[in-house]
Amino acid sequence: MRKLPIDADYLKTTLLELLAIPSPAGLTDEIVHYTCSKLDAMGVAYELTRRGTIRAILRRTLPERRRQSPACAIVAHLDTLGAMVREIKPNGRLSLMPIGTWSSRWAEGGRVTLFTENSRYRGSVLPLLASGHVYNEAVDSQPVSWDQLELRVDEHMQCADDAARLGIQVGDMVAFDPLPEWLDNGYIVSRYLDDKAGVAALLAALKAIADSGVPVPMDCHAVFTLTEEVGSGARAVIEDDVSEVIGVDIGPVAAGQGASERGVTIPLMDSAGPHDYHLTRRLLALCKEHGIQTNRDVFRFYHSDAGAAVSAGHDVRTALLCFGTDASHGYERTHISVLVNLAELLALYIQSGPTLAEDRQRRTDTVEGFPHQLNPEQLVRQDTPLPDAGELVRPTESRSQE
Repeated sequence: MRKLPIDADYLKTTLLELLAIPSPAGLTDEIVHYTCSKLDAMGVAYELTRRGTIRAILRRTLPERRRQSPACAIVAHLDTLGAMVREIKPNGRLSLMPIGTWSSRWAEGGRVTLFTENSRYRGSVLPLLASGHVYNEAVDSQPVSWDQLELRVDEHMQCADDAARLGIQVGDMVAFDPLPEWLDNGYIVSRYLDDKAGVAALLAALKAIADSGVPVPMDCHAVFTLTEEVGSGARAVIEDDVSEVIGVDIGPVAAGQGASERGVTIPLMDSAGPHDYHLTRRLLALCKEHGIQTNRDVFRFYHSDAGAAVSAGHDVRTALLCFGTDASHGYERTHISVLVNLAELLALYIQSGPTLAEDRQRRTDTVEGFPHQLNPEQLVRQDTPLPDAGELVRPTESRSQE
C-alpha cells in the first residue's frame, strides 16, 4: 500500500465539467452519461440501476488465502439541489417548490434554466417585492420563505396563457446556475460543490488506482447515487457482500464545528448516530501514517448516503469522509488541497483491504473473534480494585433489604 500521486488538473477539469451539467434530483440522466464516460476512459467496469445509479467495480487483484474477502463501497452523489414549478400565477410568474432542503435565502437572485418538456428558458428567481423604487423599505421586511419568491422567465409572459403558449407547466424542473470561480490561490467558489467536488475526488482516486496498477485486496464498489439530496440515495444499491460503506460528502465549516478547508474532515457522528468505531479509527490511522491532515467533527443536522444505507437495513460498518466547505447549500467554498487530500485517502483505503477480516461472514454463532473497541483493562482505573462476583448485589435485592 502506498500513497499515490493525484492528478490535480484532472480533478479540477472534472469538477468544472460536472458543475456545467445541471443535475437537480430528478433530472440526472445527462450527468449519469458523463460519469460513465469518465469510467469508460479509465477502463473501470460499472453497472447501472433502472434509474441510473452507477456502481463502478474495482475487482480484487490479490488472492485470498482462505475464504473470499468482503467488498467495500465508497458512495458519492451526483444530484444537487434545485426547484420545481409549483404554480403558474395569473401574472405569468411562477411559484417554486424546492428540491432538497435549502433556504430560499440562497435561491433569491439566482439565475436559472427552466426545463419544459420540449424547450429551455432562462430566468431569475426574485422576491415578490423586488423593486425598492416601488416598495421602498418594505423590500427589507419580507419574510424568508419560498412562498415569498417567484420565477420571472425571460420571455413575454404577462399572464398564465402566455406560459401555456410557451409550453410551461406545473412540474417543470428548475436548475440554478452554479457560477463556479476557481482562484489562483486554490480556492473554488460555486453552488453544488456538494457533492460534485466529492464525485471529482472519487474519480481522481479511481484514476490514480487504474494508472498505477497497484494491487486491490478487496472488491471495491464506487457508487454514484442520484437522490441523496431528497433523502434516499444509497438505500437500494448496496450489495449483500459489502461489509463497509464510506460516504464522500461535504463537511460544513462554521463556528463550533471541527471541519476545515484544509485536510480531510472525518466526522464521528451525524444525525443518523455514531459512525463505526473501527472503520473511522482506521481511516484516521491511515491519515496519520501517510501524513494527511485530518479534522474530527460531529454533525448535528446532517444526512448522508452512509446513513441511508443503514436506514435501509444494510448490516454494514459506515464512515464519512468530507471536504471542508464554507456556506454549505449556498455559494460554497473549498480548496483544491482538500480535494487532493481526500482523493489520496480514498486511494489508500482502496488498497488497504477489509477493516476486520471477520466481516467476511454476515453472521456467526460465537463471540470468538468479535472485536473489542477498548481494552477491558483500560475501563477501570488501575488503583480501583474490582469487587468479587459474590459481592455484587442486584438492585432488587438491595431495595428489599431496606
